[in-house]
This record gives sequence, C-alpha cells and structure tokens, in this order.
Amino acid sequence: MGQAGSSVVLSIAAQHIFDGADMRGPGLVRISHGRIEGITEEARASIHLPRDAILAPGFVDVQVNGGGGVLLNDQPTEAGVRRIVEAHRKAGTTGCLPTLITDRSEVIERLAVAAQACLEIPGVLGFHLEGPALNRSRKGIHPEAEIRVPDRRDLAAIKSFGGRGRSMVTLAPECVPASMIDELIGAGLRLAAGHSDATAAEIGQAVDRGVSGVTHLFNAMSQLNAREPGLLGAALGDDRLFAGIICDGIHVDRAGLRVALRCKGRDRLMLVTDAMPLAGTNDRQFLLQGREITLHDNRLTDRDGTLAGAHLTMIEAVRNAVALIGISLVDALIMASRTPAAFLGLGSELGRIAPGYRADLVAFNPNFEVVGTWIGGVGSMGEANNASERG
Repeated sequence: MGQAGSSVVLSIAAQHIFDGADMRGPGLVRISHGRIEGITEEARASIHLPRDAILAPGFVDVQVNGGGGVLLNDQPTEAGVRRIVEAHRKAGTTGCLPTLITDRSEVIERLAVAAQACLEIPGVLGFHLEGPALNRSRKGIHPEAEIRVPDRRDLAAIKSFGGRGRSMVTLAPECVPASMIDELIGAGLRLAAGHSDATAAEIGQAVDRGVSGVTHLFNAMSQLNAREPGLLGAALGDDRLFAGIICDGIHVDRAGLRVALRCKGRDRLMLVTDAMPLAGTNDRQFLLQGREITLHDNRLTDRDGTLAGAHLTMIEAVRNAVALIGISLVDALIMASRTPAAFLGLGSELGRIAPGYRADLVAFNPNFEVVGTWIGGVGSMGEANNASERG
C-alpha cells in the first residue's frame, strides 16, 4: 500500500511527542526498516525537530476527492492519484483513500485498472467509491443522471477494489438489495452509509449485515426526528458505526460537532476532509463534471449554492476541531489518525508511535503548520533542510 519504507535506521528528536494515546515530553523516536523501534531518551539523533514542534502519528483521511489541482474523476490514473496524495501530504496526511464520486462505468473501470499501481504510491491506503448506489433525494452535488443500482458490469469493477488495499464504498442501503451488501462485503470492501434517506430500522439492518461506517455525518442523509431517527439518529446511537465528519465550520455547526463527539466519542468519530481539487492550490474555481464550482469564504458551491465537497486539509481539520468543538489537541489527533486507522482495520499498523508500528509521522508547530512528514520512515517536504535541524 505504498508504504515500503526505508531500510535506513533513523532517529527523530522532538520536545513534544504524541504517541497516539498521550502527549509526552522530550524524546527520541527510533525507526528501522520503516517501523518504529521505540521512544527513548537518548541524546544522539539523525534529526532534531524545532523546539516547538509536535511529532505525532500521520493523519489518515478516508475521503479525498482531489487536491493539487486534480479531481480523481477527471484523472483516475497513477499520475492523477500521485498529484492528489502529494498535495495532501504537505498538510500532514500520510495515508488516504483517493475518492471517486458517482460517475460512468468507464470511469470506475479506469480507476480499477490503475488501482494496483497506485497502491505503490506512498500514502495510498486504498480507494473510496462514493456512489453510484445513492439515493437521488440526498444526492448533494453528485450527478443525478449517473446515480444507479450497480449492474453486473459495475459490480465487477467495484468488487475488484476489495483486493486493492483497504478500500470502501459509500452507498444508500435502502437503494440496493441486501444481497448486494453481502456481495460487496464478501469481496473485502468496507461499506459506509451515505447520501441516504434510510430509516433507522433500515440502517440497523444494514449494520447487522456488516455496514460499518457513515459518510460525512449530518450531510446528505435522513435527519433525526421525534418519531423517525433516520440515518443521523442511527449513526449517533449505534456504537458499532464509525462516522466521518467534515470539521470546516461550514458543513456542520459547532453545536452539531459537539453533539456528534458527545454521542460517538473520539474512538468512533473521525475527521475527514472531503477535499476537492483546489486543496493545495491558490485557484478559486474548477469544473466538476461540467459544472462550475467556485470557492468563496472557504465555501465550495455550484451556481445553485449546493455545497461541492470542502476546501479543507487534515491539519486544518485538527485545528478546527480544537477551536470549534473545544476539545483537547490529544482528542483531535486521535480523531485524525488512530480512529480512521481503526476503521480501516489498520489499528495495529497506524495511529500510534509505538514499537512495531509503521513510521508514518507528522510534525507540526503550535500554529498548525506542518514542518515535516514521514511515510515508512522516509521524509518529505525537505524535512532535512527546512523542517528540522540535522544532529
């Protein structure tokens, strides 16, 4: 999954280390063959981070539509995925699922063909297919003409992602036969409910069959009412479900964010970006399947005012979680790394700085500016020259 790592023995000295559970004082993280050996108090280090920097497990983002000027739907290729991943790595994301929104069968097939090669790109953990089996009444920005129950052709392409890293599919459970949920899970895919008008009972039945996630909580889903809890109520009340949430201050009000955290807790609520191509660029517009999307006041909308994903990175989501929800930095970092890793079944690989864990790390300063990243112990963003001082 693009995480081969370096055979070089590396040691990173930091004054502040978040190990995935607790914030620790000065220490040295030893890395060998792309894995964490441990945290020690030795003085000798390959790299000394700036004194105010925090070293933490790298961020894991399960919903990344684009970045660096690239929309995955437009470039479902190895080159396109590489641009997206590199753009988000600069904001601390060391593992992500490039996300394909509802599109034609040919586009899904193009990504399926490229998927295996893309897994060799550092930072690619799998893929997220958001659609096409959505509910038109909750379509959001997805093209209504392409929303459909997958036919055998679609299913063959979608199921192939079950063998491509830790891939997932967002669907509306009420819009597909139960046998299709079984088929997709049997192929090795994780399923999330989203863009759905399901009742709470329908969601409960889907969870019983193995649906384990909810896509962008509060948005594009049946809401919580007195006599019908809907997908939102089911998501908040069912501890079996992980839920992604877009913490940009636009998609969910801060009161809603606090309710979500109160109900789900930091071990089931995970930060996602739902990022679009403008992430990592200075551009203000892009085309989404022929529709002009404009960035204004950090809000991405089409001409009708429909939200079209988010203009957000993971380091910004962490910063916003602290500011908007009022939680500790520790809780925000868990929601950005350990929790999504657990959702993907990678809880023993990612999300902690502990012996045996993959050396996927991020360093950032108190202003939430990323100063360095490492994937499998391999640094990026000029960490040797700019983000840290050689010992």
